[in-house]
Amino acid sequence: MTEEALVEWLISLAPVLSPLFGMTGVLGGAWMVYRQTNRRTETEAETAEATTFVTSVQNVTNGFTQLLEQQRETNAKTLERVTTLENRVERLEEEQRQWRRWKAAAVEYIHQLRALVAKLYERPAPTPPREIAEDLGDDAP
Repeated sequence: MTEEALVEWLISLAPVLSPLFGMTGVLGGAWMVYRQTNRRTETEAETAEATTFVTSVQNVTNGFTQLLEQQRETNAKTLERVTTLENRVERLEEEQRQWRRWKAAAVEYIHQLRALVAKLYERPAPTPPREIAEDLGDDAP
């Protein structure tokens, strides 16, 4: 087979080979478009999944942050209440100490007055009222 025969034979196959190569090109192009679309879809799905994950983590983080802030506020209010109660207790204890000092001074003063009355009138002092007799330590009825 000579070169001319080979070229004529290839030219005679052109009507058969041309559509075959065209079809192969079209199929290859379609496969590449499919592959590109498939990759784009996968990338978009992965991006959407990552976005959903990030959003979920942000929501959980925001929730915990809000809980921590609420807990801090509650702790601050509790601390404020405890401080207020401690101040009130201290004030009440001081008032009790003042009343005890006042009562001790008043009882001592009453004893001195009763002794003075008994000395001046040369008779026993009148019996104290029931309400204070116990505090004075007298054996009053």
